Amino acid sequence: MLRSNFITGVLLIVMVLLGGCTSRRVQATRSGNDQKNMDTKNRLSFLALGDSYTIGESVGESERWPVQLTRMLRENNVNIGEPRIIAKTGWTTDELSAAIGQENPQGPFDLVSLLIGVNNQYRGRDEEGYRLQFIVLLQRAITFAGGKPSHVIVLSIPDWGVTPFAEGRDRAMIGTQIDKFNAINARES
Repeated sequence: MLRSNFITGVLLIVMVLLGGCTSRRVQATRSGNDQKNMDTKNRLSFLALGDSYTIGESVGESERWPVQLTRMLRENNVNIGEPRIIAKTGWTTDELSAAIGQENPQGPFDLVSLLIGVNNQYRGRDEEGYRLQFIVLLQRAITFAGGKPSHVIVLSIPDWGVTPFAEGRDRAMIGTQIDKFNAINARES
């Protein structure tokens, strides 16, 4: 239920953000085969940047949140292509930045998402270093979105302290640290 609510919330945000892209939103025909009937030339593009939460560690590709979001957008007659995902389990902000440099995605993208930081917290990295690296990533995301900040969504870092993986650890401390990193995200965004 929580995952469904998360995806639905992101869907609503993205629908609002992409509302300005109406020339590339295409109504599907009544044949029931929405994907084939959407104009491939005018598809919206989506770049998802992040870590294990973006790539979907331990879940199938169809369960990754960017893939689920894309599917839901299509179900709502938004003509969007497959998401380009640059993410890997364990990445910190500096590792994501290096991977972006290696991947060299060519924009502009109609939508860019950024979800990063859990591994900075997990590895005990400091807040100021995170803030500085997050700002760089956010600026890169805006550049990938054609200089349109309104086409970038920053997702908050989920609190892994409430998961079974945190068994035997200080869950309250994890939550407090994640909250501090998310406050940085909110302030800088």
